[in-house]
Amino acid sequence: MNAIENKFIKRLTESDKPIVTDGAMGTMLHERGIPIDACFDELNLTQPAVVAEIHRDYIQAGAQLIKTNTFGANRTKLDRHGLDDRVDEINAAAVNLAQKVVSASFTEVLIAGDVGPLGVPLAPFGRLQPEEAFEIYKEQIAALINAGVDLILIETMVDTYAVRAAVEAARYVNPEIPVIASMTFTRDRRTLLGDSPEEVAQRFNEMGADVIGVNCSGGPAHLLRILRQMKAAVPEGRFSVMPNAGFPERVGGRIMYSAGPEYFHDYALSFWQAGASVIGGCCGTTPAHIAVITDAIAHTLPENLVTVLADVEAAHEVEQEPAEERSQMAQKLDAGKFVIAVEMDPPRGLSIHKRLAGASLLADAGADVIDVADSPMARMRMSPWAVCNLIQSQFDIETTLHFPTRGRNLLRVQGDLLAAHAMKIRNVFVVMGDPTAIGDYPDANDSYDLVPTGLIKLIKEGFNTGVDHAGGQIGQPTSFFVGAALNLCPNNLDQEMRVLRKKLSAGADFFLTQPVFDLQKARDFRTAYEDRYGPLEKPVLVGVLPLVTDRHARFLHNEVPGIDIPESIQNRMVTAGQDAYKEGIRIAIELVQNLHNDFQGVYFMPAFNRFDMVAEIIDAVKVP
Repeated sequence: MNAIENKFIKRLTESDKPIVTDGAMGTMLHERGIPIDACFDELNLTQPAVVAEIHRDYIQAGAQLIKTNTFGANRTKLDRHGLDDRVDEINAAAVNLAQKVVSASFTEVLIAGDVGPLGVPLAPFGRLQPEEAFEIYKEQIAALINAGVDLILIETMVDTYAVRAAVEAARYVNPEIPVIASMTFTRDRRTLLGDSPEEVAQRFNEMGADVIGVNCSGGPAHLLRILRQMKAAVPEGRFSVMPNAGFPERVGGRIMYSAGPEYFHDYALSFWQAGASVIGGCCGTTPAHIAVITDAIAHTLPENLVTVLADVEAAHEVEQEPAEERSQMAQKLDAGKFVIAVEMDPPRGLSIHKRLAGASLLADAGADVIDVADSPMARMRMSPWAVCNLIQSQFDIETTLHFPTRGRNLLRVQGDLLAAHAMKIRNVFVVMGDPTAIGDYPDANDSYDLVPTGLIKLIKEGFNTGVDHAGGQIGQPTSFFVGAALNLCPNNLDQEMRVLRKKLSAGADFFLTQPVFDLQKARDFRTAYEDRYGPLEKPVLVGVLPLVTDRHARFLHNEVPGIDIPESIQNRMVTAGQDAYKEGIRIAIELVQNLHNDFQGVYFMPAFNRFDMVAEIIDAVKVP
């Protein structure tokens, strides 16, 4: 071990008492009048005296380890304040500031380089790739280590993918630097991605973290239970715990925490007895809280530790009901039935009569399911939930709800899923959705927390097992049958196959394809996939878009990305003249009849809401 590691690790191994850290930085800055939306990290440059005063107060309260004011000093978070080009400068200034305060205190105080989350979800649940996260973390951690911190604290992390990237970055910069990896949990004692404390502890231990931690999340009682679970999973590990001062509440426009300093006295001893080697505070904690923790530990001998406190909160377990049976569409596909699906766009206004008339016609013709789109082409339309609900309540036919991830945060996604299931919608088709820039409201929110594969995984591994994204029970498992998009005629075959593999790995149950006019290309794609990976065992419903006129065919071929209409079909539409409508029906019938033996169903996309046209095609191809 080098000198850097000795300074922290040696104290952990040789002392029979935990190391006491400081508490919240943000809370103390806010109390000093700094706006909550300001860049706290920039204060290392613009108001260093304010930051230094907080460090000094914590050291005087007894903190043996202080954190640099760099929780958000990474490139992605600084970019929000136009400071992404000052990562090195801000982090170095923070370390230098902490060193000056420690030197002036004439005490042996350790300095942890504070590293927080990037604020952007990592793949497979977001857009940021692990290698990109690694580079961002490496940039910040290198600045902290080069400036002379004693250890790296990776804290308030919400997923283990980001923690792995940060730990690997720290080891890359300096393999000997001690690392504390600390996770935050929900009230249900799960991470936002559903990991349990035991799973987190085991993963952090496998990553090589020197100390496994839990912070933020809630008050002392909540974190005590999590700490016990983590310790039980990795008995030989070292642990840190830094609770909030209770759960937050908004009072008079300010975020307040209810747990006073004295409340932390007995819990500090309970954390120690439960296996914590590092004890401190997070949101809402102050130098007064740290002083109480310091006093409790200083005046207690290890052999006189108090009996572990009884849990303050009772565990609320929701009795789980059994899941409902699979959708009719799922059962038909399971039975080998050729399934006919028809797409329907919601109306742009309040009138739903034409759509209901179309649904009635399609149901009578023998369609198996109606797919209701959600704001196609980013145009404002009625919610598809309403359309699905009205169709299923009035006609004997199921619906598939198109479910774009774009424009929805994680709360909205899960609430919408529960609402859909409550309305008896069981089939969902997960897509990214069209960007708002091309629609009626180009300035509307276009962000999202989950990519399609992340949402598929959330539904299949979460909701369909009875838990939400955070691992909390929802009372009854959902029974969603989850579809995903597939392009059978891609320009980039390898890329499309990689995306397909990701969707299969996430748990997709079936696939709907873009419109296909050249069945040989579709067959070639399937053959190429099977040669490389083996049989594609999930059902594929091939997109069929009936052509209405020769002009319609030319428009689709020349102006709609992803649609390639063979010249022979275009010529047939031109030759048909006034009978082009009938020729379009004949072409669609031929396509369906020819794909019948190779694929499991058809997905009609009627142009101009010509449901009568699709009904005529169904009449011709429907197998009793």
